Amino acid sequence: MKRILKIALYGVLGLVVVAGVLIGMEFAPLVKGAMSCEKLDDGLYYMEYQGDDGFEELMKRGGCENADQFASYAMEFLSKGHYKPEAKTSKETYGCSALTVSTPDGGVLMGRNFDYPSATAIILHTIPTRGYETITTFNVEFYGFGDGFKPEGFKNQYMCLSGLFFALDGINEKGLAIADLMAGDSIETHQRTNKPDLTTTAAISYMLKNAANVGEALQLLSGIDMHSDIGSAHHYAMADASGRSVVVEYVDNKMVVTESPALANHYLCEAKHNVGLIEGDDRYDRLCNQYDKTGGVMNEQQLTEAIKSVSQTQREGFLGTAWTTVMDLKRPSVTYYSRRHFNKPFHFELSRTNP
Repeated sequence: MKRILKIALYGVLGLVVVAGVLIGMEFAPLVKGAMSCEKLDDGLYYMEYQGDDGFEELMKRGGCENADQFASYAMEFLSKGHYKPEAKTSKETYGCSALTVSTPDGGVLMGRNFDYPSATAIILHTIPTRGYETITTFNVEFYGFGDGFKPEGFKNQYMCLSGLFFALDGINEKGLAIADLMAGDSIETHQRTNKPDLTTTAAISYMLKNAANVGEALQLLSGIDMHSDIGSAHHYAMADASGRSVVVEYVDNKMVVTESPALANHYLCEAKHNVGLIEGDDRYDRLCNQYDKTGGVMNEQQLTEAIKSVSQTQREGFLGTAWTTVMDLKRPSVTYYSRRHFNKPFHFELSRTNP
């Protein structure tokens, strides 16, 4: 798709942060969050953050309508207002797939592949001052911090806290799970009313922090002006602990909701059905076939095998699967696999209970 974020002069922020640490406790939650960063596997890192996530102030200001504005707001937040840069964005492409199923014991699972060349993923476990606990994922390649950037060393780790405002997928303590996928064309959504503005990836973070289920998430989307992240159409795979699973798409700047357990990179809504479908891409059909074969009931191993079967090996002309997630919506937790290393699962649970 594209890079979510390119932040100019990010080295200046490192200096500001160091100075801020000397000033007092203002930066303590951010510093602690940065220092929590650890490498789990090739291309996979984990961070924890607890405190003000900046969203309350963001929404008071009316939000942001593009990634450049969000980049600037993220830098202002991370520097506690001491640094207000302008930022620019650039484009990339990615492809994904997702499937939601029930389990034999009454549970609900969502599996998801994120396909992108040589991505470096950050898992961000957030307990905000206000809102629901979340575990989200984003890709540092979207930030444009420079070739070969890794979230290693304090300055780089600190910069990755920008992920508080952006998510490509995630789950919250109530069992709401959302994933962002390419919709299949480059027609952007830009709703322009008097509602607060959010971009595709920022809206995921916003929904997960504030919605307990699909219905509440859709209501939140109705209360914002949606703006496509950098030059492409998107759609959401969304599911909750009740088992409801929907696809959210935008056609002519209007939100369209379609009930579906599976999703890949073409439209499902009636108005644009199959737009974006590439010849030979049968990932969606294969997921639907496996869903139908089991009656939509799979245990975790079966779902992992199903989503693994449509994961991509990186080779010339193809996007490799950067990460795979299997999310448990009844007992909110998520298992990650980096770069098709399906023999190396990393499991994380949300600390709060889901009543």
